Amino acid sequence: MTQEALIQQIKLKKSFLCVGLDIDLDKAPKIFKNHKDGLFEFAKAIIEATHPFTVAYKPNLAFYETYGVKGWEAFEKTMHYLKSNYPNHFTIADAKRGDIGNTSTRYAKAFFEGYGVDSVTVAPYMGRDSIEPFLAFQDKYAILLALTSNEGAHDFQYCKDGTTLLYEKVILESQHWKHADRLMYVVGATKAEAIASLRKLIPNAFILVPGVGAQGGSLREVAKFGLNAQCGLLVNSSRSILYASHQDDFAIAAANEAKKLQIEMEELLYNKGIL
Repeated sequence: MTQEALIQQIKLKKSFLCVGLDIDLDKAPKIFKNHKDGLFEFAKAIIEATHPFTVAYKPNLAFYETYGVKGWEAFEKTMHYLKSNYPNHFTIADAKRGDIGNTSTRYAKAFFEGYGVDSVTVAPYMGRDSIEPFLAFQDKYAILLALTSNEGAHDFQYCKDGTTLLYEKVILESQHWKHADRLMYVVGATKAEAIASLRKLIPNAFILVPGVGAQGGSLREVAKFGLNAQCGLLVNSSRSILYASHQDDFAIAAANEAKKLQIEMEELLYNKGIL
């Protein structure tokens, strides 16, 4: 999917919601816990319930990998299901990969060619040659970890090189990489005010913002600082949608949570003059 197509879907659906598929069968409704294909079936049910209100899905690989081969098979089935039934949704493999060139090339081929995802989250610590292999694929995207919300973010991300914070340096350097137009960036929702300064560095790039919902991030604050003329935001919500109910009405509850966010997003997009 091109960025232009993603922007078109945002305007069509009046939404910049990304649903995170952080599927923990221990928290899923009972009907899926003992199901031989419970991981995929729960993901499928969530997708069917929420697709009218979202433009993107983000399977978190850790929640698939923990189930071994069955988990990888479930991830493959989930991607195939999305591409076959809801091809206009942007897909993100939340894998946080990043290694030397040859290894990154194989990671990129696995996700982009093997599983058909549109984008992969990547860690920038090893620099240019660990990320550029992901940028070599046309109409595919690397989503670079820029500023995160976890406590340990202060260990490195806020270190200064002169007057420049490390996460700012990462963003500035990344703009000089080959095919930098295929970069997107991750910024935690609880760092909403920092998005304003980041927008000056990356005015046109998409920012993926996790942490709205169960993690306490404010959608309105994120939109205030992060929306650009074309939207430029994907706001992720996972647990508050996935586990809105643990009963038989889980799909209805998930849809209602997604719809609430979509309605709020529609207002924000209108106020910004995007719709």
